[in-house]
Amino acid sequence: MSLEIKIPTVGESITEVTISEWLKQDGDYVELDEIICELESDKASFELNAEAAGILNIKAQEGETLEIGAVICEIDTDAGKPPSDKGGREDVPSSSHKHEVTEKASPVAETPTKAATSEVIEMRVPEVGESITEVTLASWIKNDGDYVELDENIADIDSDKASFELPAEANGTLRIVAKEGDVLEIGALICKIEVSEAPVAAPENKEAPAAAAQVATATGSYAKGHPSPAAAKILAEKGIAPEKVAGTGVDGRITKQDAAAAQPKTASAEPTKALAAETTPIVSSGNRKQRREKMSSLRKTIARRLVAAKNETAMLTTFNEVDMKPVMDIRKKYKEQFKEKKEVGLGFMSFFTKAVCLALQEWPAVNAMLDEQEIVYNDYCDISIAVSSPKGLVVPVIRNAELLSFEGIEKEVVRLAVKAREGKLSIEEMTGGTFTITNGGIFGSMLSTPIINQPQSAILGMHNIVQRPVVVNDEIIVRPIMYVALSYDHRVVDGRESVSFLYRVKEFLEDPARMLVGI
Repeated sequence: MSLEIKIPTVGESITEVTISEWLKQDGDYVELDEIICELESDKASFELNAEAAGILNIKAQEGETLEIGAVICEIDTDAGKPPSDKGGREDVPSSSHKHEVTEKASPVAETPTKAATSEVIEMRVPEVGESITEVTLASWIKNDGDYVELDENIADIDSDKASFELPAEANGTLRIVAKEGDVLEIGALICKIEVSEAPVAAPENKEAPAAAAQVATATGSYAKGHPSPAAAKILAEKGIAPEKVAGTGVDGRITKQDAAAAQPKTASAEPTKALAAETTPIVSSGNRKQRREKMSSLRKTIARRLVAAKNETAMLTTFNEVDMKPVMDIRKKYKEQFKEKKEVGLGFMSFFTKAVCLALQEWPAVNAMLDEQEIVYNDYCDISIAVSSPKGLVVPVIRNAELLSFEGIEKEVVRLAVKAREGKLSIEEMTGGTFTITNGGIFGSMLSTPIINQPQSAILGMHNIVQRPVVVNDEIIVRPIMYVALSYDHRVVDGRESVSFLYRVKEFLEDPARMLVGI
């Protein structure tokens, strides 16, 4: 009996697919559920499995585009499995003659092979935090069909709190299931690995390159000059024809990296005389291109929380100014000795953190948070430090900052900032926090109204230091001044408490000796 294999439904909006590659030859014997070819749509790649065991009869060739439901091949289920080769070549069915001739005519060295097994590992989205229910597949580091090694990083995953790397769970060939940008629930299938040993290097054959070139010229290759779905999308956005791009992938396939590096050629500045006579060109004075990027999970969460903070809190901001000369004098006098002995720089953040912790102990409402109908007062100071990372604003936490010395604070700030910029912060390092400090001054901000980091009740904003004229002892002098801002939730913090807290921070900074003696 001959069983027809048809193009399956691979997605609600997909009406046609292209045959990317036949993994089995016409006339080969195939097993039930064995992968026989790869299909591509405009959105993803798919594998086609044999629906029965028997002899394969191919009806459509590589590169052909078929509609859903079209016949792609037939399987002769009455044909028995051919006997294995035991040292002498057995007669094979006539339908495999084409394959046999190809083998004899091609003096090309065999490509590297992998010692494969029948085991397939399904990799699923791991649990990355107690409160995280879904993640976004940010990017694939490895491509579909690549050989990956155990524990090798194959993809980057974003949650609404942090980014993570996905390591391979076995050695073998990667088969991608989810595509970049997909939002996946914890436990969802993300890819498969066809378990195999490392590739075995092929024996050197000096005649192989020339022979391979002759075969490629004679038969052609679907992969050559053909973009992957991701590459095709990038080229379409850039307006570049695939034939204008040199592919560096397998058999000359155009990869995502090839498409990203491709640049459109500048059109000739001299129009033909006939065209110039018929039309008047519109001259543009600059670049008018646009590009769109999907918001990452982290960026979406930042946006959602900032809007919620504005809508759900009675947020007010109070301001003051700080004469930074005393702090700057101490840093100038001791920074070299401090760095040499403590192996870390003496920055402004340690002064502000220490001043904030002391002031919070005097004004505990600023360190509190609202939990439904109750106010939760914290007897410790977990200070959140806002850090700008390549993927957006993150707020790691310095635990029990009230117990740390200047050295301890500076080392913790450096450690968390480095991990934030490298995208390696853990969930534990991102959660909690009773009060936040943000420093817009490093970007040149003179004054701002920072938004509360919920469920906290207050946030301190630092700004740039500028030489300004001030009156001291009835004399106008120039001092390095920083404006500071405290945004607070008026449901928890009263005006007297907020103003007094900020003024207390000002006192500590303008007379740092107070922090040593606690007055």
